[in-house]
Formats: sequence, C-alpha cells, structure tokens
Amino acid sequence: MIEIRGGVELPALREDIELRTSDGLTLVGELALPVGRPPVATLVTLHPLPTAGGFMDSHILRKAANRLPAMADLAVLRFNTRGTKSARGTSDGEFGHGRDEVADVAAAMAFVEARGLPNVWLVGWSFGTELALKYGRDHGIVGAILLSPPLHRATAEEVAAWDSSSKRLVALIPELDDYLQPAEARERFASVRHIELVEVEGGKHLWVGENQTSRVLTEIVARVNPAALPLPEEWPESA
Repeated sequence: MIEIRGGVELPALREDIELRTSDGLTLVGELALPVGRPPVATLVTLHPLPTAGGFMDSHILRKAANRLPAMADLAVLRFNTRGTKSARGTSDGEFGHGRDEVADVAAAMAFVEARGLPNVWLVGWSFGTELALKYGRDHGIVGAILLSPPLHRATAEEVAAWDSSSKRLVALIPELDDYLQPAEARERFASVRHIELVEVEGGKHLWVGENQTSRVLTEIVARVNPAALPLPEEWPESA
C-alpha cells in the first residue's frame, strides 16, 4: 500500500486537451477520467491568479486531478486561462483581468458538454472563484465550489444574483485567510440565502499541507459524490 499524500498520482486516464475560445484563442489543459468506468460527476477547475503564480498545476487542483478520478469516480478538467503558462504549455492570449476570461470559462463548459461529461461543478480557487461567481450561472452546472474567495473582482450584484439561481453555491473560507476571513465572508455572502459557508479552522489561503489538502478534497467530494466518502488514506501499489 502507498500513503496518499503530496504528489502521489493515482490511476486515471489522462488526456492533454485544447480548448477553443470564441475570440479565437487556444487554451491548453488536461482531462483526467476514472479508469474502466464512467465518471459520476465532473469538476471544471479554475486556477488562482496567473500574475501571482496561479496556473492549472496549482497544488490543490493538481492533487484533485491526481487523486479524485480514482478515489471518487470524478472527471477533473484543468486548464490554463489565457496567457497562463505551465508544464503543459502556454495558453494563447494575455491575462484579461477577469473580464476576457468569460470566454475561457465558456470554452471549458463547451468542451465538457461536447464530451457528454455528467453533473458538472465549477471549482474555483482564489482568482478562479471570481470567474465562477461572475460567469458560472450562465452555464449548465450543478453548482460552484469556491476555495478561498477573495471577492476582489466579483461585484456585490454578481454575488447576489446567485440567490435567485437553483445552482448550488459552496464556499470554503479559511479562518486565517489573507483576503476574506469568516466574519466578513458571512456579511458579503449574506445576499445568497442558500449558500453553504464552510469555515475551516486553521485554514489558510493557499491550503498548504496534507491536512488542509485532505480537508478541501473531502469537502468537494461531500458535495459532488458523497457516496465516495470517506476518502482512503492508502492505495494498493498494484492498482
């Protein structure tokens, strides 16, 4: 048995993909699928701020792709938004300050629709939560999960618009976040009556360490495929 932690990569079908935006850009990414069975649900991940080092390999998103296809029967789509670079490659275009990225989110959603992937959730982290809040309601998602939302770009009106939506909204708020801590989060999300605010004691914006990683992945799976809980801590080496 191997211990599931750090950069452990569990079995999955991994495919390098390209997304085409409505304004003519090519975005690079990866789709990870369960081996030998269809996914129960799909995560479309939106990475942290690229001008501060965020990209599709930001550690929580990479670990979700490394683990959750095997552990929770989930499809995980990661991609670099416009102008963002990672080991996978560099997406066309330039950083759009959260405005032009509306087309990037749409391209990802068009891809999962074309592939027939089921029960789609957006999972945004930091800057990625702004994209989920601003543009997620326009697409055929079950809901959105926000990791460390800073609420720098999403307006109060865009947040409040989720109140009239049937789409679920879950926000993980680290106790020690650099930008938005629980007390302020309760105030600023008060306009969305059905939101699930999860206050993570001891949590920090970057979710560093296996304990915080495990907490985040568990909270995601609890909404998307709760039958897969509890997530295993070990995995057979031959699997």
